[in-house]
Amino acid sequence: MKRFRLLVVAIAAMLPFMACAGKARVLKIDFKNPIQERIVGGSSIDIMSIVKGSANPVTLYSYVSAIDAAAQDNSISMIYMTPDEVDAGLAQIEEIRAALERFKKSGKPVVAYCRTLGNGSYYLASVADKIILDPASESLINGLSTQMIFLKDILDALHVDMQLIRHGKYKSAGEMFTRSSSSPENRLQNQELVGSMWNSITAQIAASRGFTQEQFQEWVENLDLCHASDFKEKGLVDETWYMDEVDKYMCQQNGVKSIGEVSFVKINMYASKLKKGSNKNRIAVVYADGDIKDDGSDADIVGNKLAATLRKVREDKRIKAVVFRVNSPGGSAQAAEAIRHEIMLLRAEKPVIVSFGDYAASGGYWISANSDRIFTDNGTVTGSIGVFGLIPSLGDAVSKVLKVNVETVGTSSHSDMMAGLRPLDDAEVAYIQKQIEKIYDDFTGLVSEGRSMSKDSVDAIGQGRVWSGADALRIGLADCNGGLQDAIDYAAGKVGLNKEDYRIVQYPVAREVSLLKLLSGGSSDDPEETLTTSVETQVSLEDMFPAIARMREISSPTVMVRMESLMEIK
Repeated sequence: MKRFRLLVVAIAAMLPFMACAGKARVLKIDFKNPIQERIVGGSSIDIMSIVKGSANPVTLYSYVSAIDAAAQDNSISMIYMTPDEVDAGLAQIEEIRAALERFKKSGKPVVAYCRTLGNGSYYLASVADKIILDPASESLINGLSTQMIFLKDILDALHVDMQLIRHGKYKSAGEMFTRSSSSPENRLQNQELVGSMWNSITAQIAASRGFTQEQFQEWVENLDLCHASDFKEKGLVDETWYMDEVDKYMCQQNGVKSIGEVSFVKINMYASKLKKGSNKNRIAVVYADGDIKDDGSDADIVGNKLAATLRKVREDKRIKAVVFRVNSPGGSAQAAEAIRHEIMLLRAEKPVIVSFGDYAASGGYWISANSDRIFTDNGTVTGSIGVFGLIPSLGDAVSKVLKVNVETVGTSSHSDMMAGLRPLDDAEVAYIQKQIEKIYDDFTGLVSEGRSMSKDSVDAIGQGRVWSGADALRIGLADCNGGLQDAIDYAAGKVGLNKEDYRIVQYPVAREVSLLKLLSGGSSDDPEETLTTSVETQVSLEDMFPAIARMREISSPTVMVRMESLMEIK
Protein backbone atom coordinates (compact mmCIF):
# COMPACT_ATOMS: atom_id res chain seq x y z
CA MET A 1 0.00 0.00 0.00
CA LYS A 2 2.86 2.35 0.86
CA ARG A 3 4.53 1.74 -2.51
CA PHE A 4 1.21 2.38 -4.28
CA ARG A 5 0.85 5.76 -2.55
CA LEU A 6 4.39 6.73 -3.51
CA LEU A 7 3.63 5.80 -7.12
CA VAL A 8 0.45 7.93 -7.11
CA VAL A 9 2.34 10.93 -5.72
CA ALA A 10 5.14 10.52 -8.28
CA ILE A 11 2.70 10.28 -11.20
CA ALA A 12 0.69 13.27 -9.94
CA ALA A 13 3.83 15.35 -9.68
CA MET A 14 4.62 14.58 -13.32
CA LEU A 15 1.14 15.39 -14.69
CA PRO A 16 1.86 19.05 -15.58
CA PHE A 17 4.77 17.89 -17.74
CA MET A 18 3.06 14.84 -19.24
CA ALA A 19 0.14 17.01 -20.32
CA CYS A 20 2.49 19.33 -22.19
CA ALA A 21 4.53 16.63 -23.93
CA GLY A 22 4.83 17.22 -27.65
CA LYS A 23 3.07 20.61 -27.58
CA ALA A 24 4.47 24.14 -27.58
CA ARG A 25 4.36 25.41 -24.05
CA VAL A 26 4.09 28.87 -22.54
CA LEU A 27 6.39 29.63 -19.62
CA LYS A 28 4.23 31.42 -17.05
CA ILE A 29 5.69 33.77 -14.45
CA ASP A 30 3.17 35.14 -11.95
CA PHE A 31 5.51 36.55 -9.26
CA LYS A 32 3.08 35.61 -6.49
CA ASN A 33 5.85 34.79 -4.01
CA PRO A 34 8.72 36.95 -2.79
CA ILE A 35 11.91 36.42 -4.75
CA GLN A 36 14.62 35.14 -2.46
CA GLU A 37 18.39 35.10 -2.81
CA ARG A 38 18.48 31.64 -1.29
CA ILE A 39 16.25 29.20 0.55
CA VAL A 40 16.94 29.18 4.29
CA GLY A 41 16.50 25.88 6.12
CA GLY A 42 13.53 24.98 8.27
CA SER A 43 10.92 24.69 5.55
CA SER A 44 8.19 22.17 5.01
CA ILE A 45 7.31 20.17 1.90
CA ASP A 46 3.73 20.53 0.76
CA ILE A 47 3.12 17.53 -1.53
CA MET A 48 -0.25 18.86 -2.67
CA SER A 49 1.40 22.06 -3.89
CA ILE A 50 3.62 19.92 -6.11
CA VAL A 51 0.65 17.90 -7.38
CA LYS A 52 -1.36 21.05 -8.15
CA GLY A 53 1.61 22.96 -9.53
CA SER A 54 0.94 25.90 -7.23
CA ALA A 55 3.49 28.64 -6.68
CA ASN A 56 6.31 27.87 -4.27
CA PRO A 57 9.27 30.05 -3.36
CA VAL A 58 11.73 30.29 -6.23
CA THR A 59 15.18 31.78 -5.82
CA LEU A 60 16.50 34.52 -8.04
CA TYR A 61 18.98 32.09 -9.59
CA SER A 62 16.16 29.67 -10.42
CA TYR A 63 14.17 32.44 -12.11
CA VAL A 64 17.13 33.55 -14.20
CA SER A 65 18.39 30.08 -15.12
CA ALA A 66 14.85 28.96 -16.07
CA ILE A 67 14.35 31.97 -18.35
CA ASP A 68 17.74 31.40 -19.98
CA ALA A 69 17.01 27.70 -20.45
CA ALA A 70 13.60 28.47 -21.96
CA ALA A 71 15.27 30.62 -24.61
CA GLN A 72 17.06 27.50 -25.89
CA ASP A 73 14.14 25.11 -25.34
CA ASN A 74 12.27 24.44 -28.59
CA SER A 75 9.22 23.29 -26.62
CA ILE A 76 8.80 26.76 -25.07
CA SER A 77 7.08 29.14 -27.50
CA MET A 78 6.81 32.31 -25.38
CA ILE A 79 6.78 33.81 -21.89
CA TYR A 80 3.59 35.14 -20.30
CA MET A 81 4.06 37.12 -17.12
CA THR A 82 1.92 39.02 -14.65
CA PRO A 83 4.39 41.30 -12.82
CA ASP A 84 1.84 43.22 -10.72
CA GLU A 85 2.76 41.42 -7.52
CA VAL A 86 6.53 41.30 -7.95
CA ASP A 87 8.08 41.38 -4.47
CA ALA A 88 11.79 41.87 -5.00
CA GLY A 89 14.59 44.34 -4.60
CA LEU A 90 15.45 46.70 -7.40
CA ALA A 91 18.64 44.81 -8.28
CA GLN A 92 16.74 41.51 -8.37
CA ILE A 93 14.15 42.98 -10.74
CA GLU A 94 17.00 44.28 -12.89
CA GLU A 95 18.49 40.78 -13.17
CA ILE A 96 15.18 39.15 -14.09
CA ARG A 97 14.57 41.90 -16.64
CA ALA A 98 18.01 41.27 -18.17
CA ALA A 99 17.20 37.55 -18.44
CA LEU A 100 13.97 38.43 -20.26
CA GLU A 101 15.98 40.63 -22.63
CA ARG A 102 18.21 37.64 -23.39
CA PHE A 103 15.11 35.47 -23.94
CA LYS A 104 13.76 37.92 -26.52
CA LYS A 105 16.95 37.53 -28.58
CA SER A 106 15.83 33.94 -29.29
CA GLY A 107 13.01 35.41 -31.36
CA LYS A 108 10.31 34.28 -28.94
CA PRO A 109 7.88 36.89 -27.57
CA VAL A 110 7.36 38.07 -24.00
CA VAL A 111 3.81 39.13 -23.10
CA ALA A 112 2.96 41.00 -19.89
CA TYR A 113 -0.53 41.38 -18.48
CA CYS A 114 -1.01 43.77 -15.56
CA ARG A 115 -3.99 44.62 -13.44
CA THR A 116 -2.10 47.51 -11.89
CA LEU A 117 1.32 49.07 -12.33
CA GLY A 118 3.86 50.68 -10.03
CA ASN A 119 7.48 51.73 -10.33
CA GLY A 120 8.98 48.25 -9.98
CA SER A 121 6.29 46.31 -11.83
CA TYR A 122 6.36 48.66 -14.80
CA TYR A 123 10.16 48.57 -14.92
CA LEU A 124 9.88 44.80 -15.25
CA ALA A 125 6.90 44.85 -17.62
CA SER A 126 8.53 47.37 -19.94
CA VAL A 127 10.85 44.67 -21.31
CA ALA A 128 7.91 42.81 -22.83
CA ASP A 129 7.10 42.78 -26.55
CA LYS A 130 3.46 43.34 -25.68
CA ILE A 131 2.15 44.99 -22.50
CA ILE A 132 -1.54 44.64 -21.71
CA LEU A 133 -3.18 46.68 -18.94
CA ASP A 134 -6.59 46.15 -17.37
CA PRO A 135 -8.90 48.99 -18.55
CA ALA A 136 -10.05 49.65 -14.98
CA SER A 137 -6.50 49.72 -13.61
CA GLU A 138 -5.59 52.15 -10.83
CA SER A 139 -1.87 52.40 -11.53
CA LEU A 140 0.67 54.83 -10.13
CA ILE A 141 4.18 55.52 -11.39
CA ASN A 142 5.55 58.35 -9.31
CA GLY A 143 9.33 57.87 -9.10
CA LEU A 144 11.57 56.42 -6.42
CA SER A 145 11.78 57.59 -2.83
CA THR A 146 13.27 56.45 0.44
CA GLN A 147 12.16 57.36 3.94
CA MET A 148 14.57 58.01 6.80
CA ILE A 149 13.40 57.60 10.39
CA PHE A 150 14.81 59.71 13.24
CA LEU A 151 14.26 58.76 16.88
CA LYS A 152 16.15 61.39 18.87
CA ASP A 153 13.04 63.20 20.10
CA ILE A 154 11.35 60.07 21.44
CA LEU A 155 14.65 58.87 22.97
CA ASP A 156 15.03 62.26 24.67
CA ALA A 157 11.51 61.90 26.05
CA LEU A 158 12.48 58.50 27.42
CA HIS A 159 15.73 59.91 28.87
CA VAL A 160 17.83 57.64 26.64
CA ASP A 161 21.14 59.17 25.61
CA MET A 162 22.97 57.93 22.49
CA GLN A 163 26.59 58.74 21.68
CA LEU A 164 27.63 58.36 18.04
CA ILE A 165 31.35 57.97 17.35
CA ARG A 166 32.30 57.48 13.72
CA HIS A 167 34.77 57.91 10.90
CA GLY A 168 33.13 59.21 7.77
CA LYS A 169 30.99 62.30 7.37
CA TYR A 170 28.53 60.27 5.27
CA LYS A 171 28.43 57.37 7.72
CA SER A 172 24.82 57.91 8.69
CA ALA A 173 23.98 54.56 10.29
CA GLY A 174 23.68 56.07 13.78
CA GLU A 175 21.97 59.31 12.83
CA MET A 176 18.48 57.90 13.29
CA PHE A 177 19.20 57.68 17.03
CA THR A 178 21.13 60.95 17.50
CA ARG A 179 19.35 63.45 15.24
CA SER A 180 15.84 64.71 14.60
CA SER A 181 16.52 65.13 10.88
CA SER A 182 19.19 64.11 8.41
CA SER A 183 22.57 65.76 8.16
CA PRO A 184 23.26 67.66 4.91
CA GLU A 185 25.72 64.93 3.89
CA ASN A 186 23.22 62.16 4.51
CA ARG A 187 20.46 63.91 2.59
CA LEU A 188 22.84 64.58 -0.31
CA GLN A 189 23.96 60.97 -0.62
CA ASN A 190 20.41 59.64 -0.45
CA GLN A 191 19.18 62.14 -3.03
CA GLU A 192 21.98 61.23 -5.42
CA LEU A 193 21.49 57.52 -4.74
CA VAL A 194 17.80 57.42 -5.67
CA GLY A 195 18.51 59.80 -8.56
CA SER A 196 21.13 57.45 -10.00
CA MET A 197 18.83 54.45 -9.62
CA TRP A 198 15.90 56.25 -11.22
CA ASN A 199 18.11 57.36 -14.10
CA SER A 200 19.11 53.73 -14.76
CA ILE A 201 15.49 52.55 -14.63
CA THR A 202 14.10 55.28 -16.88
CA ALA A 203 16.89 54.84 -19.43
CA GLN A 204 15.99 51.17 -19.85
CA ILE A 205 12.25 51.87 -19.91
CA ALA A 206 12.64 54.59 -22.54
CA ALA A 207 14.87 52.40 -24.70
CA SER A 208 12.33 49.56 -24.58
CA ARG A 209 9.25 51.66 -25.27
CA GLY A 210 10.50 54.18 -27.83
CA PHE A 211 10.10 57.47 -25.97
CA THR A 212 12.73 59.63 -24.29
CA GLN A 213 13.70 59.74 -20.65
CA GLU A 214 12.75 63.42 -20.62
CA GLN A 215 9.24 62.64 -21.86
CA PHE A 216 8.79 59.90 -19.30
CA GLN A 217 10.05 62.09 -16.46
CA GLU A 218 7.68 64.88 -17.51
CA TRP A 219 4.69 62.51 -17.43
CA VAL A 220 5.70 61.28 -13.97
CA GLU A 221 6.36 64.79 -12.65
CA ASN A 222 3.02 66.11 -13.92
CA LEU A 223 1.08 63.03 -12.73
CA ASP A 224 -0.13 62.54 -16.30
CA LEU A 225 -0.31 58.74 -15.93
CA CYS A 226 -3.65 58.39 -14.17
CA HIS A 227 -6.03 56.17 -16.16
CA ALA A 228 -5.29 53.08 -18.21
CA SER A 229 -6.08 55.12 -21.33
CA ASP A 230 -3.26 57.53 -20.40
CA PHE A 231 -0.77 54.67 -20.33
CA LYS A 232 -1.89 53.51 -23.78
CA GLU A 233 -2.06 56.99 -25.28
CA LYS A 234 1.53 57.72 -24.28
CA GLY A 235 2.84 54.34 -25.40
CA LEU A 236 3.61 52.82 -22.00
CA VAL A 237 1.31 49.88 -22.79
CA ASP A 238 0.07 48.38 -26.04
CA GLU A 239 -3.46 47.33 -25.15
CA THR A 240 -6.07 47.93 -22.48
CA TRP A 241 -7.94 44.64 -22.40
CA TYR A 242 -10.14 42.70 -20.02
CA MET A 243 -9.15 39.17 -19.08
CA ASP A 244 -11.39 37.50 -21.66
CA GLU A 245 -9.66 39.54 -24.38
CA VAL A 246 -6.27 38.49 -23.03
CA ASP A 247 -7.39 34.85 -23.11
CA LYS A 248 -8.55 35.25 -26.70
CA TYR A 249 -5.18 36.73 -27.68
CA MET A 250 -3.26 33.92 -25.97
CA CYS A 251 -5.41 31.33 -27.80
CA GLN A 252 -4.65 33.02 -31.12
CA GLN A 253 -0.93 33.05 -30.39
CA ASN A 254 -0.95 29.36 -29.53
CA GLY A 255 -3.34 28.11 -32.21
CA VAL A 256 -6.04 26.79 -29.87
CA LYS A 257 -9.72 27.54 -29.32
CA SER A 258 -9.93 27.83 -25.52
CA ILE A 259 -7.56 29.08 -22.84
CA GLY A 260 -7.73 25.68 -21.16
CA GLU A 261 -5.90 24.25 -24.16
CA VAL A 262 -2.93 26.59 -23.78
CA SER A 263 -0.09 24.58 -22.29
CA PHE A 264 1.14 26.81 -19.47
CA VAL A 265 4.07 25.64 -17.35
CA LYS A 266 4.85 27.57 -14.18
CA ILE A 267 8.39 28.74 -13.74
CA ASN A 268 8.98 26.95 -10.43
CA MET A 269 7.99 23.62 -11.99
CA TYR A 270 10.09 24.30 -15.06
CA ALA A 271 13.11 25.32 -12.98
CA SER A 272 12.92 22.13 -10.92
CA LYS A 273 13.39 20.01 -14.07
CA LEU A 274 16.42 21.78 -15.54
CA LYS A 275 19.43 19.64 -16.34
CA LYS A 276 22.23 20.05 -13.85
CA GLY A 277 25.25 19.57 -16.11
CA SER A 278 28.40 17.53 -15.60
CA ASN A 279 29.16 16.38 -12.07
CA LYS A 280 32.88 16.22 -12.80
CA ASN A 281 33.35 19.98 -12.61
CA ARG A 282 31.47 22.34 -10.37
CA ILE A 283 31.09 26.07 -9.93
CA ALA A 284 30.08 27.02 -6.42
CA VAL A 285 27.71 29.89 -5.74
CA VAL A 286 28.29 30.94 -2.14
CA TYR A 287 25.67 33.27 -0.67
CA ALA A 288 26.44 36.01 1.85
CA ASP A 289 22.86 37.14 2.39
CA GLY A 290 21.79 39.18 5.43
CA ASP A 291 23.45 41.02 8.29
CA ILE A 292 27.04 40.08 9.13
CA LYS A 293 27.13 38.88 12.72
CA ASP A 294 29.45 37.16 15.17
CA ASP A 295 26.60 34.83 16.08
CA GLY A 296 23.12 34.36 14.68
CA SER A 297 20.65 32.19 12.80
CA ASP A 298 20.77 30.65 9.32
CA ALA A 299 19.09 33.81 8.04
CA ASP A 300 22.20 35.83 8.99
CA ILE A 301 25.77 35.85 7.76
CA VAL A 302 27.60 34.37 10.74
CA GLY A 303 31.32 35.03 10.36
CA ASN A 304 32.83 31.76 11.55
CA LYS A 305 30.09 29.65 9.90
CA LEU A 306 30.50 31.23 6.49
CA ALA A 307 34.28 31.04 6.83
CA ALA A 308 33.93 27.30 7.49
CA THR A 309 31.73 26.96 4.41
CA LEU A 310 34.31 28.78 2.29
CA ARG A 311 36.99 26.47 3.68
CA LYS A 312 34.93 23.45 2.60
CA VAL A 313 34.54 24.94 -0.87
CA ARG A 314 38.30 25.54 -1.05
CA GLU A 315 39.05 21.93 -0.18
CA ASP A 316 36.57 20.44 -2.67
CA LYS A 317 38.64 19.56 -5.75
CA ARG A 318 35.51 19.25 -7.90
CA ILE A 319 34.86 22.97 -7.48
CA LYS A 320 36.84 24.86 -10.11
CA ALA A 321 35.63 28.43 -9.52
CA VAL A 322 33.50 30.34 -7.02
CA VAL A 323 30.86 33.02 -7.43
CA PHE A 324 30.43 34.90 -4.15
CA ARG A 325 26.93 36.38 -4.12
CA VAL A 326 26.88 39.28 -1.66
CA ASN A 327 23.60 40.80 -0.51
CA SER A 328 24.40 42.49 2.77
CA PRO A 329 24.39 45.94 4.41
CA GLY A 330 27.27 44.86 6.67
CA GLY A 331 27.55 44.38 10.41
CA SER A 332 30.35 43.10 12.63
CA ALA A 333 33.86 44.09 11.50
CA GLN A 334 35.34 41.05 13.22
CA ALA A 335 32.99 38.64 11.46
CA ALA A 336 33.55 40.42 8.13
CA GLU A 337 37.31 40.05 8.50
CA ALA A 338 37.00 36.32 9.24
CA ILE A 339 35.10 35.94 5.97
CA ARG A 340 37.50 38.14 3.99
CA HIS A 341 40.49 36.19 5.27
CA GLU A 342 38.96 32.94 4.05
CA ILE A 343 38.15 34.56 0.69
CA MET A 344 41.85 35.41 0.32
CA LEU A 345 42.84 31.78 0.99
CA LEU A 346 40.20 30.57 -1.44
CA ARG A 347 41.29 33.02 -4.12
CA ALA A 348 44.86 31.69 -3.94
CA GLU A 349 43.53 28.36 -5.27
CA LYS A 350 40.45 29.19 -7.35
CA PRO A 351 38.96 32.24 -9.07
CA VAL A 352 36.55 34.15 -6.83
CA ILE A 353 34.05 36.30 -8.71
CA VAL A 354 31.74 38.54 -6.71
CA SER A 355 28.14 39.24 -7.71
CA PHE A 356 26.35 42.06 -5.87
CA GLY A 357 22.66 41.79 -4.99
CA ASP A 358 20.50 44.64 -3.67
CA TYR A 359 23.11 45.56 -1.05
CA ALA A 360 26.86 45.14 -0.84
CA ALA A 361 27.64 47.96 1.53
CA SER A 362 29.99 48.57 4.44
CA GLY A 363 30.81 45.09 5.79
CA GLY A 364 29.21 43.72 2.62
CA TYR A 365 31.86 45.57 0.64
CA TRP A 366 34.58 44.59 3.12
CA ILE A 367 34.09 40.90 2.28
CA SER A 368 33.96 41.62 -1.48
CA ALA A 369 36.88 43.92 -2.15
CA ASN A 370 39.64 41.30 -2.41
CA SER A 371 38.08 39.21 -5.17
CA ASP A 372 39.16 38.67 -8.77
CA ARG A 373 36.25 40.61 -10.27
CA ILE A 374 33.10 42.36 -9.08
CA PHE A 375 29.80 42.36 -10.99
CA THR A 376 27.14 44.82 -9.88
CA ASP A 377 23.62 45.72 -10.89
CA ASN A 378 22.84 49.38 -11.48
CA GLY A 379 20.31 49.19 -8.66
CA THR A 380 22.75 47.81 -6.09
CA VAL A 381 23.51 49.91 -3.00
CA THR A 382 27.21 49.63 -2.28
CA GLY A 383 30.21 51.44 -0.80
CA SER A 384 29.57 52.82 2.70
CA ILE A 385 33.27 52.45 3.48
CA GLY A 386 33.17 53.75 7.03
CA VAL A 387 32.91 52.72 10.66
CA PHE A 388 30.73 53.83 13.55
CA GLY A 389 30.23 53.14 17.21
CA LEU A 390 26.90 53.70 18.92
CA ILE A 391 26.90 53.88 22.69
CA PRO A 392 23.55 53.92 24.51
CA SER A 393 23.17 55.32 28.00
CA LEU A 394 20.04 54.01 29.72
CA GLY A 395 20.80 55.17 33.23
CA ASP A 396 18.43 58.14 33.27
CA ALA A 397 15.68 56.08 31.64
CA VAL A 398 16.05 53.44 34.33
CA SER A 399 16.02 55.90 37.21
CA LYS A 400 13.62 58.60 35.95
CA VAL A 401 11.17 56.50 33.97
CA LEU A 402 11.31 53.11 35.66
CA LYS A 403 12.21 54.54 39.09
CA VAL A 404 14.96 51.96 39.51
CA ASN A 405 18.28 52.98 41.04
CA VAL A 406 21.51 51.25 39.96
CA GLU A 407 24.74 51.54 41.95
CA THR A 408 28.09 50.46 40.45
CA VAL A 409 31.11 49.06 42.26
CA GLY A 410 34.25 48.57 40.15
CA THR A 411 38.02 48.30 40.19
CA SER A 412 38.68 51.34 37.95
CA SER A 413 36.93 54.50 36.90
CA HIS A 414 36.24 52.89 33.51
CA SER A 415 35.09 49.44 34.62
CA ASP A 416 31.45 50.26 33.81
CA MET A 417 32.08 52.17 30.59
CA MET A 418 30.38 49.49 28.47
CA ALA A 419 27.52 48.80 30.85
CA GLY A 420 25.31 51.22 28.96
CA LEU A 421 24.11 53.02 32.06
CA ARG A 422 26.04 56.30 31.71
CA PRO A 423 27.53 58.42 28.94
CA LEU A 424 31.18 57.86 28.11
CA ASP A 425 33.63 60.45 29.39
CA ASP A 426 36.18 62.15 27.12
CA ALA A 427 38.89 59.53 27.69
CA GLU A 428 36.47 56.71 26.90
CA VAL A 429 35.22 58.45 23.76
CA ALA A 430 38.84 58.82 22.64
CA TYR A 431 39.38 55.10 23.30
CA ILE A 432 36.42 54.10 21.11
CA GLN A 433 37.48 56.62 18.47
CA LYS A 434 40.93 55.00 18.40
CA GLN A 435 39.32 51.61 17.74
CA ILE A 436 37.20 53.09 14.96
CA GLU A 437 40.18 54.80 13.32
CA LYS A 438 42.07 51.50 13.30
CA ILE A 439 39.16 49.66 11.69
CA TYR A 440 38.70 52.43 9.12
CA ASP A 441 42.42 52.31 8.29
CA ASP A 442 42.16 48.53 7.85
CA PHE A 443 39.06 48.97 5.70
CA THR A 444 40.58 51.51 3.34
CA GLY A 445 43.77 49.45 3.24
CA LEU A 446 42.07 46.24 2.11
CA VAL A 447 40.00 48.15 -0.45
CA SER A 448 43.16 49.86 -1.69
CA GLU A 449 44.82 46.46 -2.15
CA GLY A 450 41.80 44.75 -3.68
CA ARG A 451 40.87 47.55 -6.08
CA SER A 452 44.42 48.71 -6.94
CA MET A 453 43.71 52.22 -5.71
CA SER A 454 45.65 54.49 -3.37
CA LYS A 455 44.34 54.78 0.17
CA ASP A 456 43.76 58.49 -0.42
CA SER A 457 41.56 57.63 -3.41
CA VAL A 458 39.62 55.12 -1.33
CA ASP A 459 39.19 57.68 1.44
CA ALA A 460 37.88 60.22 -1.08
CA ILE A 461 35.04 57.91 -2.15
CA GLY A 462 34.72 56.40 1.31
CA GLN A 463 33.84 58.42 4.41
CA GLY A 464 30.82 56.16 4.78
CA ARG A 465 29.18 57.27 1.53
CA VAL A 466 26.79 54.91 -0.23
CA TRP A 467 26.75 54.62 -4.01
CA SER A 468 24.51 53.03 -6.59
CA GLY A 469 25.95 50.17 -8.61
CA ALA A 470 26.03 52.43 -11.68
CA ASP A 471 28.15 54.97 -9.79
CA ALA A 472 30.31 52.21 -8.27
CA LEU A 473 31.38 51.26 -11.79
CA ARG A 474 32.28 54.86 -12.53
CA ILE A 475 34.44 55.33 -9.42
CA GLY A 476 36.15 51.93 -9.50
CA LEU A 477 34.37 50.03 -6.73
CA ALA A 478 33.15 47.43 -9.24
CA ASP A 479 34.31 46.07 -12.58
CA CYS A 480 31.29 45.02 -14.65
CA ASN A 481 27.60 45.69 -14.93
CA GLY A 482 25.76 42.39 -14.67
CA GLY A 483 23.93 39.94 -12.47
CA LEU A 484 24.47 36.53 -10.95
CA GLN A 485 24.32 34.68 -14.28
CA ASP A 486 26.87 37.05 -15.81
CA ALA A 487 29.22 36.33 -12.91
CA ILE A 488 28.72 32.56 -13.34
CA ASP A 489 29.42 32.79 -17.07
CA TYR A 490 32.58 34.79 -16.41
CA ALA A 491 33.76 32.34 -13.73
CA ALA A 492 33.22 29.40 -16.09
CA GLY A 493 35.16 31.15 -18.83
CA LYS A 494 37.94 31.94 -16.40
CA VAL A 495 38.58 28.20 -15.94
CA GLY A 496 37.78 27.21 -19.52
CA LEU A 497 34.44 25.47 -18.92
CA ASN A 498 31.51 25.43 -21.32
CA LYS A 499 27.96 25.34 -19.95
CA GLU A 500 27.58 21.58 -20.41
CA ASP A 501 30.92 20.93 -18.70
CA TYR A 502 29.89 21.89 -15.15
CA ARG A 503 27.05 22.05 -12.70
CA ILE A 504 26.17 24.73 -10.16
CA VAL A 505 26.29 23.89 -6.47
CA GLN A 506 25.02 26.38 -3.92
CA TYR A 507 26.22 27.14 -0.39
CA PRO A 508 25.39 27.39 2.47
CA VAL A 509 23.33 24.23 2.05
CA ALA A 510 19.64 24.85 2.67
CA ARG A 511 18.36 22.14 4.97
CA GLU A 512 15.87 20.96 2.38
CA VAL A 513 15.53 17.38 1.22
CA SER A 514 14.37 16.05 -2.12
CA LEU A 515 10.88 14.54 -2.30
CA LEU A 516 12.35 11.08 -2.85
CA LYS A 517 14.69 11.49 0.12
CA LEU A 518 11.84 12.74 2.29
CA LEU A 519 9.56 9.84 1.42
CA SER A 520 12.34 7.33 2.02
CA GLY A 521 13.24 8.91 5.35
CA GLY A 522 16.67 10.10 4.18
CA SER A 523 18.39 13.45 3.85
CA SER A 524 21.38 14.92 2.09
CA ASP A 525 24.12 17.41 2.76
CA ASP A 526 24.98 17.71 -0.94
CA PRO A 527 23.83 21.13 -2.18
CA GLU A 528 22.81 19.72 -5.55
CA GLU A 529 20.19 17.47 -3.92
CA THR A 530 18.03 20.24 -2.50
CA LEU A 531 14.48 21.03 -3.52
CA THR A 532 12.89 24.46 -3.49
CA THR A 533 9.72 23.99 -1.48
CA SER A 534 7.17 25.99 0.44
CA VAL A 535 8.66 27.87 3.34
CA GLU A 536 6.89 28.51 6.60
CA THR A 537 7.37 32.23 7.19
CA GLN A 538 6.98 33.88 10.56
CA VAL A 539 6.50 37.65 10.44
CA SER A 540 7.75 39.41 13.55
CA LEU A 541 7.22 42.96 14.78
CA GLU A 542 10.81 43.65 13.74
CA ASP A 543 9.99 42.61 10.17
CA MET A 544 7.22 45.19 10.04
CA PHE A 545 9.18 47.94 11.79
CA PRO A 546 12.91 47.78 10.94
CA ALA A 547 13.65 50.58 13.41
CA ILE A 548 12.75 48.18 16.24
CA ALA A 549 15.29 45.69 14.94
CA ARG A 550 17.92 48.43 14.85
CA MET A 551 17.03 49.44 18.42
CA ARG A 552 17.62 45.85 19.51
CA GLU A 553 20.95 45.77 17.67
CA ILE A 554 22.30 48.79 19.49
CA SER A 555 20.86 48.00 22.91
CA SER A 556 24.44 47.36 23.99
CA PRO A 557 27.56 49.34 22.98
CA THR A 558 28.81 48.31 19.56
CA VAL A 559 31.28 49.20 16.82
CA MET A 560 30.15 48.21 13.34
CA VAL A 561 30.84 48.43 9.63
CA ARG A 562 27.24 48.74 8.55
CA MET A 563 25.22 51.10 6.42
CA GLU A 564 22.03 52.79 7.47
CA SER A 565 19.00 50.58 8.07
CA LEU A 566 17.89 48.94 4.83
CA MET A 567 16.22 51.56 2.72
CA GLU A 568 12.76 50.90 1.35
CA ILE A 569 13.07 52.30 -2.15
CA LYS A 570 9.56 52.44 -3.59
